[in-house]
Amino acid sequence: MLIPGLLCSPALWAAQISTLSDIADITIADHTRHASIPELAAAILAAAPPRFALAGLSMGGYIAYEIIRQAGDRVMRLVLLDTGARADPPERRQGRLELVRLAEREGAASAQRQLLPMLIHPQRLTDEALVAGIHANGDRHGGRGL
Repeated sequence: MLIPGLLCSPALWAAQISTLSDIADITIADHTRHASIPELAAAILAAAPPRFALAGLSMGGYIAYEIIRQAGDRVMRLVLLDTGARADPPERRQGRLELVRLAEREGAASAQRQLLPMLIHPQRLTDEALVAGIHANGDRHGGRGL
C-alpha cells in the first residue's frame, strides 16, 4: 500500500509500481475522500488486505502513522519518506490551511507553485522536465485531499 503526499496523484509512484509489480501486489491509497487523517486511515484500512506493507510520503506518512495507531498489527513493514514524527506546530498547520484556501480560490496549480521551492532543491527549480512533471502530477490530483 503506497500513500502519496499532499498534492500528489498516484503517478508519484509510477517508478515503484513498474519496479515492484512483479514481486508485490501494489495498491495506491486514495487520500482524497475524507476530511481528517483518522478518517483517511480508516478508509484505507477498510480497502486494504488483512496484512500489508505500507509506504507513505510526506502527508502520506502522517496517514501511515494513523494506520499504525488504528491497526498496527496489520502492517508487516513500514516505509516513511520525507515526513515528520510529530504533529505540525500551529504555524505550519496554519500554512497548510492557507494552501487549502489558495487551492480552493485559484486551483491546485497555484498552491503547487507556492510549494515548489519547499519540494525540490533551489538549483532544480530551473529543471523544466522535473518542474513540468511535478505540475502534471498536481494537475492530475486536482487539489483533492488537501
